[in-house]
Amino acid sequence: MTIFYFTGTGNSLAVAKKIGNKNASLISIPQIMDSSTMHYSDDIIGIVFPVYFCSAPTMVREFLKKIKLEAKYFFAVATHGGMVGNSLKHVQKFGKIKFDYANDIRMVDNYLPLYEISKEAAADAKRNTAEKIIAIADDIDNCKLKKTRTKILGKILSGILGNKRIYNKYPQNYIVDDKCNKCGICAKVCLAKNIVVNKNVTFDNKCEACFACLHLCPQNALHHKKQKSLKRWLHADVSLNEIILSNNRITDEGLAE
Repeated sequence: MTIFYFTGTGNSLAVAKKIGNKNASLISIPQIMDSSTMHYSDDIIGIVFPVYFCSAPTMVREFLKKIKLEAKYFFAVATHGGMVGNSLKHVQKFGKIKFDYANDIRMVDNYLPLYEISKEAAADAKRNTAEKIIAIADDIDNCKLKKTRTKILGKILSGILGNKRIYNKYPQNYIVDDKCNKCGICAKVCLAKNIVVNKNVTFDNKCEACFACLHLCPQNALHHKKQKSLKRWLHADVSLNEIILSNNRITDEGLAE
């Protein structure tokens, strides 16, 4: 089994790890975006990704347009904090793949302009999320079939929001306060390589809005102007080092720094 994943604060990686159950090859999408190897084959191939604005992140879309996949069984799992929208249909379209199994799982939403993390974590504890992930993993392990279905409202919102690529404007709303000690963690977890840390922390215009830089700053020195929460999120089953490794690019010459 091969599982491709995209993660900012650990939700999708935690799901990919549970589905893979230590027997799968887990491949980070940001890590291989600059690689010339874009042809993979396996008996089972899946993709686990977060939902942004009722669709898939920009990088996931670009990845699916570039990759060539061959498998007997394809699956997709979308992690989201509210509405899954038409995201599963979108990844199927961009990857030109017919998924044998498609499902979604609601988890903690890390979108700080709208959600308070303490409330999200409390709600997640009541949703039996871990049990639902285990059920999805069992479905995939047994190669069950599940079609992609989207409610009408999800289709409408995906059409309105999913086609607006506005992420590059997000750093305009980021604030770096005086607690910043220039440790560089924000740059290391940035899957778009959008951050440079020297005398100052500077942002380019390639933001994917994963919010990893804000949530994973050890000093809690990065903020969004409209954030609803000072509390931050990292999935309990994922370490900071795993996020750093996942979001560090690999080129044909090896691991990029």
